[in-house]
Amino acid sequence: MPLPENFIQELKMRNDIAEVAASYVNLKHSGRSMVGLCPFHSEKTPSFHIFPENGSFYCFGCGVGGDVITFVRRIENLDYMEAVRFLAQRAGMQVPENQVDDGLAKLKVRILEINRETARFFHQVLLSPEGKPGLDYLMGRGLSMATIRHFGLGFSPSSRFGLVDHLRKKGYYPQDMIQANVAVRSQSDRAVDRFFGRVMYPIIDLRGNVIAFGGRTLGDGKPKYLNTSDTPVFRKSDGLFAMNFAKNTGQERLILAEGYMDVIALHQAGFTNAVATLGTALTPEQARLMARYTKEIVISYDSDAAGQKAASRAIPMLREAGLLVKVLTIPGSKDPDEFIRSYGDQGPARFRQLLDRSGNDVEYRLQKIKAGCNLEQPDGRVAYLTGAAEVLATLSSKIEQEVYAGRLAEEMGIDRAAILSQVQRVRRKAESSRRQKEFRTFQQQSAGVRDAVNPEKSANLRAANAEEALIAFLLSHPEAVREVSRRLPPEKLVTSFNRRVYRAVLEKAEEGGEVDLTGISAGFSAEELSSVARMLAQHHEVKATMQDAEEYCNVILEESNRLDEKKVLTADAQDIQKYLQRLREQKK
Repeated sequence: MPLPENFIQELKMRNDIAEVAASYVNLKHSGRSMVGLCPFHSEKTPSFHIFPENGSFYCFGCGVGGDVITFVRRIENLDYMEAVRFLAQRAGMQVPENQVDDGLAKLKVRILEINRETARFFHQVLLSPEGKPGLDYLMGRGLSMATIRHFGLGFSPSSRFGLVDHLRKKGYYPQDMIQANVAVRSQSDRAVDRFFGRVMYPIIDLRGNVIAFGGRTLGDGKPKYLNTSDTPVFRKSDGLFAMNFAKNTGQERLILAEGYMDVIALHQAGFTNAVATLGTALTPEQARLMARYTKEIVISYDSDAAGQKAASRAIPMLREAGLLVKVLTIPGSKDPDEFIRSYGDQGPARFRQLLDRSGNDVEYRLQKIKAGCNLEQPDGRVAYLTGAAEVLATLSSKIEQEVYAGRLAEEMGIDRAAILSQVQRVRRKAESSRRQKEFRTFQQQSAGVRDAVNPEKSANLRAANAEEALIAFLLSHPEAVREVSRRLPPEKLVTSFNRRVYRAVLEKAEEGGEVDLTGISAGFSAEELSSVARMLAQHHEVKATMQDAEEYCNVILEESNRLDEKKVLTADAQDIQKYLQRLREQKK
């Protein structure tokens, strides 16, 4: 059963979209909208718009949009009902839970329960005789029992049925275990443990829920690390290991390490502001998550070639998220864990000294470029200066550019103006490329190219554009719905997605509910609502009238009839008879 209309509208009224978005984005007024840097993708020029008039948002850069509920769904990675509860708590409202039948929410609850019980099971196994190999490994890495308990570390039995049998006894069904990705289906169609014979690291979200697991093999098994695949409660590109602890430290910086053991060792040594990605390279979503809790990141990746390459890839993402970036160089050891252990009791103090001396990302990148060039040769000097100019071009601060250009000029015996000129040339080229990309994206959106939400648009562009204009008009002028509905029956809309939206608008008006983006949002996914928000955004400055709406209807009817006639030409005799009968009935 859907939530009551009056509850949804009060929720929307008490959670003004501009106020909610301002908690995450710096907004400035621009005409009838408010603009800021998009929280859903990295950008330097603001393309994220809030439209207070209709309570919607839309980013012209990445195409994400919707209402206040969609905004919270996306930025907090919640489903519809979780976002409603989030906003209700913010506004001091009580959600009428007895009127909600949310299958996805119930599935998520089951998965979280299974994950919690799985974490308990793995931890109990670790402390049993069966878990001795895992406990020996962890103790051998220098972890104390207090640290092992703090992180809830565990061990998965070598049997393929240890966890499955345990969860069955607790009343959970195999299909739920498989959806939680703690079990998989075998060739004989039986549910078997996904993790076996591995040290287990529970992954916990910001609310304290166990959402996933990472498992390390102790033998020669492949892969060395096995992580939970994406599930309804987990996306590995969004979260960070130990962020649930690090966010509460109150420290001015976060340490970004490469793996679970590095983070755990750092926490044990007193560096409780350490986090790591979840078995993947750093993503923009993870960079933006860190930016919500700190202004400075110290990258502490392994000192091998792979670790340094990963650091170089991470730096631009972190900078684009607005973070001050430093890079820690660890001498004589591969990773932070090894470095700290190699100095015994002095390890934490030595590591803190490294942290305090860590160089900024610009110096790090310049040094990496310099190390790869032979400065004794003209070609090597040109290559170094060209690469350095590309680094300086990524800096948004003119002062930073001037300072580093001056240092380079002095180091290389070259005019600073020449370096700054090359920097501006690189920036202009990058800006031109960005604008061309945005223009191509806008053209593709307008033409329906690769439109996953409405794949029929590109083949029916004239009709689809008229449908979108009409939907935007109705969501902005709900008083016109009844008159338009008499003129245009839903089945006449050419594209199925727009037909769904149009039906939702008509049904909401028929119920006497609020005809706006929030009013229809429960029936659509976040991606679909982004598409509807795009319609509103693209027609925001258009002062459409009822006469325009009639013209949109005429275009839709004309295109619909044309397609019907086209079908007749390829139809058999029986289909033609049905079509003629339908025409006769329409004329009555």
